[in-house]
Amino acid sequence: MKSFLYILTAVCVMGLAFWAYRENYKTQASLDQLQSVQRQVGNAHTKLNMLRAEWAYLNRPDRLRELADLNFDRLGLLPLRADQFGRVDEVAFPPDEPLAITNPIEVMNRGHMGQSGEVLP
Repeated sequence: MKSFLYILTAVCVMGLAFWAYRENYKTQASLDQLQSVQRQVGNAHTKLNMLRAEWAYLNRPDRLRELADLNFDRLGLLPLRADQFGRVDEVAFPPDEPLAITNPIEVMNRGHMGQSGEVLP
């Protein structure tokens, strides 16, 4: 009986060792994949920052003003003036429509309960 328990214990230890070996390689593969994704996210952030800087560079007011002057004949763009802006009270907002209540609930005023259980007004 002792030899059977020794063999069973040895088989369990080998099984656990095999399981731990496989889990170790799965963990290493997951860590490699995580590093790859983190590298991709870092590259995407770098590219986004570069695109934002390029957008800011291309939208400089002096550059846009010069382009508008060069292409005046084709585009007909004129500089903005203060009298071209309107006031907020000149904007026609849509009228507020009342909300339709489809399932009304009746609420009764029961007052407050006192400590002895009587209803207080």
